[in-house]
Amino acid sequence: MSTDASGGSLSERARRSNPLPEGTFSVGVGLLVNGIGAYAFTVLAARGLGEEEFSSLAVLWAAVFLAAPGLFLPVEQEVSRTVAARRARGEGASGVIRQAGLIGAGLAGVVIVATLVSLGWVYDLFFDSQALLLTGFLLALVGYLAAHLARGVMAGQGRFDGYSTYFGTEGGLRILVAVVFLVAGVSVAGPYGLAVGLIPFVAVIVALRGKRGLVVEGAPVRTGEMSASLGALLVGSLLTALLLNAGPLAIEILATDEESAEAGRFLAGLMIARVPLFLFQAVQASLLPKLALLAGGHRWVEFRAALRRLLVAVGGLAVVATLAAWTIGPAVVRVTFGEAFALGHRDLGLLALASGIFMLAVALGQSLIALSSPARMAVGWGAGVLVFAGVTAAGDDLYLRVELGLVAGTATVAAVLATLVWVRLRDVATSAGRQGTAD
Repeated sequence: MSTDASGGSLSERARRSNPLPEGTFSVGVGLLVNGIGAYAFTVLAARGLGEEEFSSLAVLWAAVFLAAPGLFLPVEQEVSRTVAARRARGEGASGVIRQAGLIGAGLAGVVIVATLVSLGWVYDLFFDSQALLLTGFLLALVGYLAAHLARGVMAGQGRFDGYSTYFGTEGGLRILVAVVFLVAGVSVAGPYGLAVGLIPFVAVIVALRGKRGLVVEGAPVRTGEMSASLGALLVGSLLTALLLNAGPLAIEILATDEESAEAGRFLAGLMIARVPLFLFQAVQASLLPKLALLAGGHRWVEFRAALRRLLVAVGGLAVVATLAAWTIGPAVVRVTFGEAFALGHRDLGLLALASGIFMLAVALGQSLIALSSPARMAVGWGAGVLVFAGVTAAGDDLYLRVELGLVAGTATVAAVLATLVWVRLRDVATSAGRQGTAD
């Protein structure tokens, strides 16, 4: 094995200096396919459906990816963190996985019942009075519960090949469905919505095929232990998903009758501006287990160094992505989605800026979760949602008010979370110093 002058392994030094967590490349491959699938699905749907019907699909898309990650990402995060921490101690986590599944099923049940009870109001506003769009939404809740639970187990076990397989399969199926529907001449949003709900079921089955030893028997979870932690994570996750998906929903709510197709145009621009955010999911998936391992071992110097390198890398990516979106983003939207979905340079630049800041905020939020401070993470996202609502309500230009709201909201989150991470790390360092003195 090659070594440097100090006797250290060159491969080890390279690993330590890498700003990205272990597993990022493996997951990134799957997410690349997933991102291509998401873009192909929306682009081909826009081409086949036209502005009006695509706007209906855009609202469903935003609703699914507000509700599903908002409710079930905490399940994935808590399972990932706990499985990784117990794996580091040589313990099994079967009790954690079972309890997380029960809690997730309860959350899905509440939303399904609430949707059906309020159907008289939401059926037209969010589902355009199309039964298949409603069915797709309800199926997606169950499918993404299974997906997040499976992904949490695989990430916690370091089985990122299966994690990557899930995303790759989901993306591939989206491409296949979109091509078939376009060739078949499907001109209503309902079948596309149904596909959104069914695809995660198939992707989970493929990802788990042949995977043995994922669930290791272990000590049961204490009553209320996981639900208390998930409570704070749930609040933070819902607020995160709300801010991430608030744009198309805000456009739909604020638009006049003459602007009924604007949600679809906004989503088209958002998809282009958020290309780096799709790839950042690879970092997000592997970040929490890495930071949890470092925090669980009280390796605070490594924790700070890993987080610092990551924030610098993500910040640089955000700057480049914003400049690219501002300059060539409008042309990319016209080429991919068509002239009817064109947006201006300012629109694409602001959306990309908000997405870049959002990535920084997510990295800081993951750090607080790893530091067992999910409530502090929720505070940051809550502040961002309030700022978004205030800025959006104060404007009158339909697009600009929402875009500025997203920039101001994500910047608020990043600032608050950066402060809270600094305070938390200072506290643990002080506590470790006192412990060392006592010893």
